[in-house]
Amino acid sequence: MTMHTRTLGTTGPQVSALGLGCMGMSALYGEADRAESIATIHAALDAGITLLDTGDFYAMGHNEMLIGEALRTAPAALREQARVSVKFGALRDPDGAWSGYDGRPAAVKNFAAYSLQRLGVDHIDVYRIARLDPDVPVEETVGAIAELVEKGYVRHIGLSEVGAATIRRAAATAPISDLQIEYSLISRGIEDEVLPTTRELGISVTAYGVLSRGLISGHFTSDRRLAPNDFRAMSPRFQGENLQHNLGLVEALRAIAAHKGVTVAQIAIAWVLSRGEDIVPLVGARTRERLAESLGALDVTLDEADLDAIERAVPADAAAGDRYPAAQMAHLGSK
Repeated sequence: MTMHTRTLGTTGPQVSALGLGCMGMSALYGEADRAESIATIHAALDAGITLLDTGDFYAMGHNEMLIGEALRTAPAALREQARVSVKFGALRDPDGAWSGYDGRPAAVKNFAAYSLQRLGVDHIDVYRIARLDPDVPVEETVGAIAELVEKGYVRHIGLSEVGAATIRRAAATAPISDLQIEYSLISRGIEDEVLPTTRELGISVTAYGVLSRGLISGHFTSDRRLAPNDFRAMSPRFQGENLQHNLGLVEALRAIAAHKGVTVAQIAIAWVLSRGEDIVPLVGARTRERLAESLGALDVTLDEADLDAIERAVPADAAAGDRYPAAQMAHLGSK
């Protein structure tokens, strides 16, 4: 395995070719093992992964504190190489319900103050609102992050789940290093307008959901029972006929992976890696075993014949069902 590096845009930090998305260690995918989560973060750092991604609303701060503990207990050299990306702005209540987004400048600075404490760091490497606040212009939110950059509390400004027009407005306000957005073999909506815009403006993409929440990992089965607190229990792609259709796509991909002597997850991650040096896939491994499998994607080379075969097996728009339930889809930026 060779861990190459990539740069987050023209203004951002240099990071590993794969990043570790830590959300599942705290929330939305059922119970997680704290000790194994910390061991997985340590293993990722030891393997050369430098980008750790979180959100201050992942289990209401739990995920940030988990990363803070992992960094605090990691060897100094590994701790120093870590780059932390934080999303903010999602509002929760004590029951865990979602109640909108807050992008007001005062709220931005408040969120950052708490994140710095929970993470145990003196700065956040990439800071971004998780979804735009519909009542606050993006210029005001990005402007507040820019003030945090000036004061040294944030290094780089990011965006999350926004469309081309919003990206342009944000970039006209302050330098934007990176856009975080879902991108995988079965979630390719960014290819029409968003990706050309980020490339024009020199903004990188950190791609989450590269295994579509485990759907195209090769490990998900139709008889799997999901816990009530597992996001996938409500996700349209994991329901009924949609699930059967989507698992059929996985089987087509499995045949290609078997021919190359790799796993389904590895070929799915390798496909995202092949999309360009400006794209950094986030892998959501919650265990060292799954992390090791994901890292194996770095050794997978896809030639034109492989890419053609993958395109035939899983064409764009082949998936059945939306990425999120209808209520959450309404919050995703398309402008």
